Amino acid sequence: MNQLNKRIIAAAALAAISATATADEVRIGMLQGFTGPTESLVAPMAMGGELAIREASDSGLFLGGKTVVSVRGDSTCIDAAAATAAAERLITSEGVAAINGATCSGATTAVLNNVAVANGVVMVSPSATSPALSTIEDNGLFFRTAPSDARQGEIMTKVLNNRGVKSVAVTYTNNDYGKGLADAFQAAYEASGGSVTAVAAHEDGKADYSAEVGALAAAGGELLVVAGYIDQGGKGMIQASLDSGAFDLFMLPDGMVGDALADHFGDSIEGSFGTVPGTDSPGAAMMGELTKDQGFNGTDPYVPEAYDASALILLAMQSAGSSNSADFKGHIEKVANAPGEEILPGELAKALKILADGGDVDYVGGTAVELIGPGEAAGNYREVEIKGGKFETVTYH
Repeated sequence: MNQLNKRIIAAAALAAISATATADEVRIGMLQGFTGPTESLVAPMAMGGELAIREASDSGLFLGGKTVVSVRGDSTCIDAAAATAAAERLITSEGVAAINGATCSGATTAVLNNVAVANGVVMVSPSATSPALSTIEDNGLFFRTAPSDARQGEIMTKVLNNRGVKSVAVTYTNNDYGKGLADAFQAAYEASGGSVTAVAAHEDGKADYSAEVGALAAAGGELLVVAGYIDQGGKGMIQASLDSGAFDLFMLPDGMVGDALADHFGDSIEGSFGTVPGTDSPGAAMMGELTKDQGFNGTDPYVPEAYDASALILLAMQSAGSSNSADFKGHIEKVANAPGEEILPGELAKALKILADGGDVDYVGGTAVELIGPGEAAGNYREVEIKGGKFETVTYH
């Protein structure tokens, strides 16, 4: 037997083994921005989503004993073509049954429009917050565990009013997320009597943001609202503001809240504050306990949302008795909301057993998740502030 024939036979044998192994395996796509402007946020997020996947798989109770595995894809956050290609690979090559993701709104929109709907695959995003996603044509396939930025705009306004801030300048990253959040915030803040002195977009990836900062500083304002990304233009706008003395106080929405920002700027942005989805619910505390020995912090931004996104997918499959999106998409809201026994993080085995026995569950999870149509999370927010060079929780809204 020549070497070519040996290789062909070996490949065929491996394919047969793989086919046998995957007959009892369900794959979940973990489509997140592993590179790009949110990569420091994404690392723990993905681990949170994969923690729920391992928990369900290790229980031995998922769909009669099937294993569940995570398959990663890089949405890059801001490159729609790359996100689309990654999603195509996950669905057509890797055979994923559902997708946890994408991280950012633009990538999520592209994947939903170009890949997920065409292939009939469910997506649950833990962090895509653009208001435009509330009304997107999705054939009932799209859900999110993070609230819309229409809600965040209202919370930001409440926080500023509580702090007595009467006027602000606004910069936003020039994409679906940034524009949607800036518009929602400006409408809410001005309706409450606040003054937005200027609004300016910024592009990610630039070396110098002094011109944008200069235009905003000329208009005035008590602080600068930075609706950007923690590892890209938002960080650059803060640096340019500090270098020029234009602003030294910042309001930081969700895309800017993370240890990487506090570690970089330290007490040079002392007193700056922001908003990020979060609750003080029992489930949030449980996330912290679950991840103590996992190498990441379960209370970091969007980690509970990522855990919950995976959990909802898996529990919906169990409820439907199928990993086919057409079968289980109608069960996601069913397992997320009452009636049923309340389920917290770390209790997925309990939930899987209840569902297998024909009972109902109300998945509360790490975010006190409640889905309101169409597939929207009602949403709670954590107010944070830089104190001693670190983000600290102030209160919840």
